[in-house]
Amino acid sequence: MNDNLPSDEHQLETLARRLETGEAGGPPAPSYLKANLYSALVRRQQESGPLLSLSETKLAARGLCVFEKLVQILPLGEKVESFNCCGVCHARVLAEKMENAPIYWDNCPYVGFQKA
Repeated sequence: MNDNLPSDEHQLETLARRLETGEAGGPPAPSYLKANLYSALVRRQQESGPLLSLSETKLAARGLCVFEKLVQILPLGEKVESFNCCGVCHARVLAEKMENAPIYWDNCPYVGFQKA
């Protein structure tokens, strides 16, 4: 656990861990439900302002997926780097619709939900 996380992110991480291990009082949540919840949380976070840029995310020791890496290395500017690549990624669509979606790349949050 990272104690440097903002309070909301820390609470979400704790809740996700409890759901993942079944500590929340039942079986682990299905991966498609986790994917939908994650997507909704990111959309809500975007309503309050831009997300961290991909460069800032990388500096915070968070991994980038293959598509985020591509956007991050292109000379497109800060505004594009704050764009939520997951919002247009087919991995998100697959993960929100099916259990055990066939997605495999590193650092994709939706891949992580499939490992439950």
